Amino acid sequence: MSLISWLRWPEAPPRLSSRSPAEMVLETLMMELAGQMREAERQQRERSNAVRKVCTGVDYSWLASTPRPAYDLSPGERLQLEDVCAKIHPSYCGPAILRFRQLVAEHEPEVQEVSRLFRSVLQEVLERMKQEEEAHRLTRQWSLRPRGGLATFKTRARISPFASDIRTISEDVERDTQPPPRTWSMPEFRAPQTD
Repeated sequence: MSLISWLRWPEAPPRLSSRSPAEMVLETLMMELAGQMREAERQQRERSNAVRKVCTGVDYSWLASTPRPAYDLSPGERLQLEDVCAKIHPSYCGPAILRFRQLVAEHEPEVQEVSRLFRSVLQEVLERMKQEEEAHRLTRQWSLRPRGGLATFKTRARISPFASDIRTISEDVERDTQPPPRTWSMPEFRAPQTD
């Protein structure tokens, strides 16, 4: 009897998620919000304990148990945030989380301010999505547009930089003087003589 069959790790077949990408983005973003709110509440509690310890001179932190979360989103606010999260494309989920974490680290908001900060990040991401979608649409529109080429441009407009109907003093002076000699690499441009 061989021991190799016993030592093999049982490989589970890869399961496909039954959830849509939009649901996964929604769940991921809301879990990030809840985690950041818990962290902000913990930091707020630590700050108040430090202030209390400085004021009283006594540390009772070993005696106190971890309190339950004191702040929670209202159902209406939660539904609004879920609605905005559902509009986020999966490819923007990671950058949105990174931006949210960056702003939380910079501002160190109170628990009540975390949801507003989260909403502002989601609005930034939605605006960026719209801008990139508009740029993509314009690029596609430009690439599908029929091109006329340079031949049609030539027939529509003729540009003559040396021909002018308006006589100027400098033109009379320039006509009487010889142009300075050019180097061999530069072509010689001369205005046609119209007498």
